[in-house]
Amino acid sequence: MSTTADITPITNLIASYAELVDTGDFAGVGELFADAVFIGSGAPVLGRDAGVEKMLRDSVILYEDGTPRTQHVTTNIAVDLDEEAGTAAARSYVTVFQALPDFPLQPVAAGRYRDRFERADGRWRFTERRVLIHLVGDVSRHLRAQPTR
Repeated sequence: MSTTADITPITNLIASYAELVDTGDFAGVGELFADAVFIGSGAPVLGRDAGVEKMLRDSVILYEDGTPRTQHVTTNIAVDLDEEAGTAAARSYVTVFQALPDFPLQPVAAGRYRDRFERADGRWRFTERRVLIHLVGDVSRHLRAQPTR
């Protein structure tokens, strides 16, 4: 049975990712995935020291204010908890909006997150994030390399 005491910190981790990316705090994202694998469109990236921060710095364009000028909106969060094992899985939708002075507010990508977590030392942490982007708009001002369609 899921409990709010466990679900809340897990959903907070999911929300933290969006906030950290949108504020340009890629070092913070690296910390968030310190003990996790991040699987996106490229090769899987393992943990903070193996390059989650570097992967973001290499792929996401930052502007004068230090941010990518994006808003990651995460919805439809569903968490499946195994209290005995101290593990959880979550699935959610993500829509990435972007706006710049010469680029009107618009969605630039949409897809899903598939996340795994574990409880260690009484705290929940990511062990895996799979990013599955299904819809791609104009990411020319968001990503350094354009995805192939």
